[in-house]
Amino acid sequence: MSNFPIVRMRRTRQSDQLRGLVRETHLSVEQLIYPLFIAEDLNEPREISSMPGIMQWPLEQLGHEIERIAALGISAVLLFGIPSEKDEVGTQAYASQGIVQRAIQRIKAVAPQLMVMTDVCLCEYTSHGHCGVIHNGTVQNDESLELLARMALSHVEAGADLVAPSDMMDGRVGAIRHALDEQGFSAIPIMAYSAKYASGFYGPFREAAGSAPQFGDRRSYQMDPANVREALREVELDIAEGADIVMVKPALAYLDVIRQVRDHCALPLAAYNVSGEYSMIKAAAQNGWIDERRIVMEVLTGIRRAGADMLITYFAPDVAQWLK
Repeated sequence: MSNFPIVRMRRTRQSDQLRGLVRETHLSVEQLIYPLFIAEDLNEPREISSMPGIMQWPLEQLGHEIERIAALGISAVLLFGIPSEKDEVGTQAYASQGIVQRAIQRIKAVAPQLMVMTDVCLCEYTSHGHCGVIHNGTVQNDESLELLARMALSHVEAGADLVAPSDMMDGRVGAIRHALDEQGFSAIPIMAYSAKYASGFYGPFREAAGSAPQFGDRRSYQMDPANVREALREVELDIAEGADIVMVKPALAYLDVIRQVRDHCALPLAAYNVSGEYSMIKAAAQNGWIDERRIVMEVLTGIRRAGADMLITYFAPDVAQWLK
């Protein structure tokens, strides 16, 4: 039986003040992580054609962008490097003077309070574009772990505050945790890309990072989009190996996965609002089909409502300005 007219749900929707008081899910600038692409062979910033407004940054001009980000109140960036040279084993990924290692030092000199997170994966550094060592046309899991651990350690030695392995090799969180602890970096947290799906939403990123595989695809190591119980197992294994934060990637087509991980896991949970999600909104907005600001805020609120504690998003600077 309805309680109308005694119960009227619209009573608390009558004004901005009332809606704010009863709002269940909130966005704040402290929840935002901004991805940055640093390219070794650039002299000027280069806009990524499939991601309007997002740049590949030359090291020499990175400081200006960092100053802008810090002034907006964004507390963390996630770095991706594009080296000038690539080889079969991604040597520049763990070189002490690699592009990300130098970028970390540059950022810390400009904005020491800014938290620098680094993506740990070989795909941007290998000539074949896969996330690990290749033998006989197959990605070798165990051989790749040593290189990933070396990469993470080199980032931390350069000044990174957190490392984020995204390669989806089995056992990589444990290998990185062991390498960091052995060298005295036991306080450095690991944010694991725990449930990273083999998604079509990564297309624009591959242009941005120059990381498209030269043969085959990544379905043998990234997750099948049809699976959610498997995601929970991946999360459990990463936690057992020493992850401090877990992640679901992508976000929009995987809100149910975010919710299930949130319900099964007490660790902080990140969600990556990926390049394809960004580009679709940008394209629709540029065609005048949607209100960009309204849609972005609705999308990110939905990801938060699903259970994410922090949001990795290319919209971070815009959202930081809007929240002010």
